[in-house]
Amino acid sequence: MNNPLELLNFSGKRRLPVVLQTEMAECGLACLAMVASFHGHEIDLNTLRRQYPISLRGTTLHTLMQTADKMDFACRPLRLELEQLDQLRTPTILHWDMNHFVVLKSVSKNHIVIHDPAQGMRKISITEVSKHFTGVALELIPTPKFQPKNEVRKIPFSTFWQRTVGLKRAMVQVFLLSVGLQLFSLISPQYMQLVVDNVLLSHDVHFLKVLALGFLLLMVIEVGTTSLRSLLVMSFSSMLNIQMATNLFRHLIRLPLPYFEKRHIGDIVSRFGSLGQIEKLLTTGIVQAIVDGMMAIATAAMLFLYAPMLACVVMVALVVYAMIRFAWYRPLKAITEEGIITSAKENTNFMETIRATQSIKIFGKESQRQVLWQNRYADKLNTGIRLGKMKIAFGAINSFLFGIEGIVVVYIAAKLVLGGLMTVGMLFAFMSYKSQFTSKAVALIENMIELKMLGLHLERLGDIALEEPEVLDSGLLDAPKLKGAIRLENLNFRYSENEPLILNNINLTINEGESVAIVGPSGCGKTTLMKVMMGLFKPAEGTVYIDNMDLMKIGIGNFREQVGAVMQNDQLLSGSISENISFFDPQIDHARVEECAKLAVVAHDIAAMPMTYNTLIGDMGMTLSGGQKQRVVLARALYKQPKILFLDEATSHLDVALEQAVNHAVKQLNITRVIIAHRPETIRSADRIFVFTPQGLIEQPKMPMPEQKPVVPA
Repeated sequence: MNNPLELLNFSGKRRLPVVLQTEMAECGLACLAMVASFHGHEIDLNTLRRQYPISLRGTTLHTLMQTADKMDFACRPLRLELEQLDQLRTPTILHWDMNHFVVLKSVSKNHIVIHDPAQGMRKISITEVSKHFTGVALELIPTPKFQPKNEVRKIPFSTFWQRTVGLKRAMVQVFLLSVGLQLFSLISPQYMQLVVDNVLLSHDVHFLKVLALGFLLLMVIEVGTTSLRSLLVMSFSSMLNIQMATNLFRHLIRLPLPYFEKRHIGDIVSRFGSLGQIEKLLTTGIVQAIVDGMMAIATAAMLFLYAPMLACVVMVALVVYAMIRFAWYRPLKAITEEGIITSAKENTNFMETIRATQSIKIFGKESQRQVLWQNRYADKLNTGIRLGKMKIAFGAINSFLFGIEGIVVVYIAAKLVLGGLMTVGMLFAFMSYKSQFTSKAVALIENMIELKMLGLHLERLGDIALEEPEVLDSGLLDAPKLKGAIRLENLNFRYSENEPLILNNINLTINEGESVAIVGPSGCGKTTLMKVMMGLFKPAEGTVYIDNMDLMKIGIGNFREQVGAVMQNDQLLSGSISENISFFDPQIDHARVEECAKLAVVAHDIAAMPMTYNTLIGDMGMTLSGGQKQRVVLARALYKQPKILFLDEATSHLDVALEQAVNHAVKQLNITRVIIAHRPETIRSADRIFVFTPQGLIEQPKMPMPEQKPVVPA
């Protein structure tokens, strides 16, 4: 239950947050989240996306209004001229660049301030606005039903160490060693005071030797303790890192397919990289913050013990520093988040360019891609420059502040020494304690800032960690052995509740061992239907039955272990051909690999390669032709010895003779086959044919097919 006090705002000023989009097409939802949060309905994108899912096609103004209405907002769509922007009730949503939404925060004579879900807060001149604003705006006004509430879902910080074996013990050990080191630091100023007050004035050389040997021993112990602590931190940080990364990657790889289809790969990599900041804080940050706090209290006590007046000067300087530091937190967080986003965009652009090298060269677009990447890289550097300028400015203020403090402290301390209220040795000790206090107190404040900044990384990780993974296990103790019958009953599917149905009332029965071809124009839903049948997409309504059992009761994991598939965008991974056919089976059955290669009519091609089945291929199979790659992927599907085989344009890159050979070989297996194809030869090879029409999925009478002997390469 949310704390009601969190909803109170004593400042009286409402703040418009910046919410950056995660998926490629959710700028509309991000804008709604910003406006709702401004009016008191705190909600994050993950929660909003779960309640009102959208597709890759994005959000229309009509859909946005429907969603806003469900959130108890009255919508007022407007068409206006640029000069009328100052008449809008802010915050309001603007249509931008014909394919984007932003939130208008404020309007002045020469510029406007917007919160862009893709880039963050931006200050744009009126001239520049005219190039982007389409003239359409949407005002959102809370209705009487609107209730302020907090629906933000956060990852509990304890999530990251709950299951880490030995973490608490290691943290206690590091804490104790750190406390020991700080005790040594507390003792060290006494050496200078004793030497100045007791040795120099009395010329006691023997006492000087005793002091030197004693503090030398302390120094040796301190160095040993420091080394031991460093080794311990390195050990348990590695242990923590591998466990955290493994748990997160395990969760990531089990997320449903739509999650990956809606995100840029660079953004996913960037979010996963946020784990490093959390690991750093867990291993050293928390312990160090506690130790720094204790040390700051101890040294502050020593300062007041030596000279209360001087201690007050030091405290005033520290309070001013803390106020300035925390005042700069919000802009620092905004720039840091913008830096992460721009870096992710640059990484995505770089990876896309490398993957599309062939197309870029064919179309002669090297210079265009260079300029595009250069702009992304410049955006990243510019964000870094802004962050650097902020740090330089703060560093200058910091140096000036503590410089003034040092001058005042020395001035007052010198007067105290001249007045006989303080010895020279005490002055040296005080200055040493002051240095320790300042460094530890500043480090404590910095750790507190880092702890607050950690919320940014937790928010980014939340997009992965808070997403519900696929339920692969049905709970059945014995997974049923499939025979291969498929039945679809009243199946409907849409990408989001506000979009039209892609699949409407589909009813289909496929018998065990039967071959069925599904045909229709591009974009009619053939591949979507196949993905629903494989459990990659969840139907909006209706049920998929396998051998008269609900697919969900069988278990997606159990089902996929017994089916094979060749999809249009299937990829090969870095490794040998043998490893790819077996999908990196730890105990490769080489005889089965060769048999599957023969069935896929690729054995002859592999035999002609210098290293045959040990030939190494890239992560995208770049050493193979399109037809060879398709047949290796087919061999990979057959290696599983599936009861059902799904084929989506699986032979589109083959010539007619090879396609006939592959179809003939697969047909002899007597397994259930679901085929999507456009070629007449492939379609006629099926036992039955179903066609997507405006009236639904209809069976088409099969025309007789002349017998043709397949041509198999010698």
